[in-house]
Amino acid sequence: MLRSINPYTGKEFHRFEELSENEIDLALEKAKSAFEKWRNTSFEERANLMRKAAAVLRERKQEFGEVMTKEMGKPITQSLSELEKCAWVCEYYADNAAQQLASEVVATDADNSYISYEPLGPVLAVMPWNYPFWQVFRFAVPALMAGNVGLLKHASNVMLTAQNIEKVFETAGFPEGCFRNLTISSNSVDNIIRDHRIKAVTLTGSTAAGSAVASTAGEVIKKTVLELGGSNALVIFKDADLETAADVCVQARFQNTGQSCIAGKRLLVQEEVYEQFLSIYKEKVIALISGDPMDEETYIGVQAREDLAKDLEEQVNRSIEMGARIVLGGHRKEAYYEPTILTGVTRDMPVFTEETFGPAIGITTFADEEEAVELANASKFGLGISIFTKDLERAKRLIPLIEDGAVFVNELVKSDPRLPFGGTKESGFGRELSFHGIREFVNIKTVYIKSV
Repeated sequence: MLRSINPYTGKEFHRFEELSENEIDLALEKAKSAFEKWRNTSFEERANLMRKAAAVLRERKQEFGEVMTKEMGKPITQSLSELEKCAWVCEYYADNAAQQLASEVVATDADNSYISYEPLGPVLAVMPWNYPFWQVFRFAVPALMAGNVGLLKHASNVMLTAQNIEKVFETAGFPEGCFRNLTISSNSVDNIIRDHRIKAVTLTGSTAAGSAVASTAGEVIKKTVLELGGSNALVIFKDADLETAADVCVQARFQNTGQSCIAGKRLLVQEEVYEQFLSIYKEKVIALISGDPMDEETYIGVQAREDLAKDLEEQVNRSIEMGARIVLGGHRKEAYYEPTILTGVTRDMPVFTEETFGPAIGITTFADEEEAVELANASKFGLGISIFTKDLERAKRLIPLIEDGAVFVNELVKSDPRLPFGGTKESGFGRELSFHGIREFVNIKTVYIKSV
C-alpha cells in the first residue's frame, strides 16, 4: 500500500493499491504494442500532440500544482512555475525534435551513407519527488518525440502527481500505452528492468538508487541515463557584485526548500570579502518567509518527509561537533527545518562532503583562484558550479579546470531545454535536454549503400 501524506499537516489524504504482477505484465505488453504504432508516426503528428500537452498543463496548472504542494510540500508559487516549465519543454521539442533527429549525410566511398536516429522502444523512468512534474517531463517529452514510449515508476509519496502526469498525455490525445504510470514500489523495479520489453532505463535520484539501477541494467546490457545527487559550489570572488551574488545564492540554495540536486550547497567565499558577503547574505536569508506551502507568500515550506528534516539536522549537528558555527537557524520542528547558515566549514565536515538536501548551507573561505578551484573540485559529486566575478576572462580561464558537468557564471545552475543537463563523478552519466538528451534513447544507426 502506497500513501500520500501532506508533510505540512502530517495527515494522510490518499492510498494506492500496488499493481499486481499480472497488471504489470499487461502494462508492459501494452507499451510494446503502442511502440510498434507510435514509432511510425510523423514528427508533425507527435509535435501536434505535444503542443496539446503544453496546453493541458497550462489549463490545469492550479489543480496539478495544488496536488504537488499537498504531496511533497513545495510552496505553491514554485509548483505553478514548475508546471510552466514543463509546458515550455513540450513546446521546445515540438519545435525542434524533427531537426535534432534528422538523418545526417556523411561523405564516404559509398553511393549513399548517412546516420539515422531511430527509437529504441519502451523506456522505464524511475523518478524522484522533489520536482515531481519537471523531472518526469524532461525525460518523457524528448523520449516520446523520438518515437519511444514511456513507463513511469514515480516516488511513492507523489503517486497522485504521477497519475496527473499520465492524465496530461491522455487528455492531450496520445495513443493508449504511449505513457503509463506504474503504481508500484521500488521492489518491483529490478524485475521490470530485466523484462525483455524494456529497452532502456533512466533514473533521477540518489547515488545509491542510481548504482542499483545501473547494476541491474548492466547485467542485461541496457542503456541507462543517471542524474544523481549534487553538492554544487557557489564561488564568490572578491570582485563580484556582492549584492547580486547574494540574491542569486539565496535562490540557488533555498528554492524548493533546498531540496534540489542542483542547489548550491557549498558556499566558497574569498577571504577579503567574507565578512561583507556574510552580512548581506544573512539578511537576505532572514527575510525569507516560512509557512504554509499553500500560502502564496511562503518561500520556505516543509521538507517532503520528517525523516529528511531529521537527516539534515543530523548532518548539521555532526558538522558543529567538528567545529562549524551556526550563525543562523539550526532548529527543526517535525518536517520543518529553518533556513540555516554555518560558517567555519572545512572540507572534512558532513555539510561539505555529503549532499545536504534541505535549507542549510556551509561557508568556507579561500585565498586565491587555485584554492577556489581545489575546493570546488573537492567533492565526490560533479553536477554544476556557479562562479561570481566581474572578470569574465578569469571565469573563462577557470572553466576548463572545473570537473563538473555545468559551469554557470554569475547565475545559479539550472536546467534549460536548450542546453544539455547532467553530471560527472557520482552525479551520474548521460545527458538530458537539448539535442544531446533526445539522442540518448535512440539507435544511432550507420547506413552505407553501394551500388553493384
